[in-house]
Amino acid sequence: MQATVETIEVLNDLIQINNDRIEGYEKALKELKPEDSDLKALFSSMISESHEIRLALGTEVNVLGGDMEHSSTTSGKIYRAWMDIKAVFTGRDRHTVLSNCEAGEDAAQRAYRTALEDEELPAYLHEMISEQQATLRASHDQIKALRDANKNR
Repeated sequence: MQATVETIEVLNDLIQINNDRIEGYEKALKELKPEDSDLKALFSSMISESHEIRLALGTEVNVLGGDMEHSSTTSGKIYRAWMDIKAVFTGRDRHTVLSNCEAGEDAAQRAYRTALEDEELPAYLHEMISEQQATLRASHDQIKALRDANKNR
């Protein structure tokens, strides 16, 4: 029973990180300039990606008898507030938006690494979470590459 409760907590933590990611990219979409249509499409795709991941995690939480988390993490809310403050001082240029998104992607990777370290996690969930981490790592790398390419713009 305790292992099930801990597994539900791990899954709900990942759901919260994906909720953060959705809210972060929705915020980033609002900060983009009209000429950043390529990023609008990319960010919308990443929002959809997190919705799909969140649904898969939530399904497993329900199967285990838990309730899916619908909020974001406290640290995610703090991160978004910091993003608001930073934008006041630095403007909403493409590089700044991408840097903030990359920081959020780093946080998601840390959360997934922590989840995968849980020794009580059933093998099938470990595999699912590992696949999700790989998907999110590809998105992270894409954001980082775009950020690096926009350093001097």
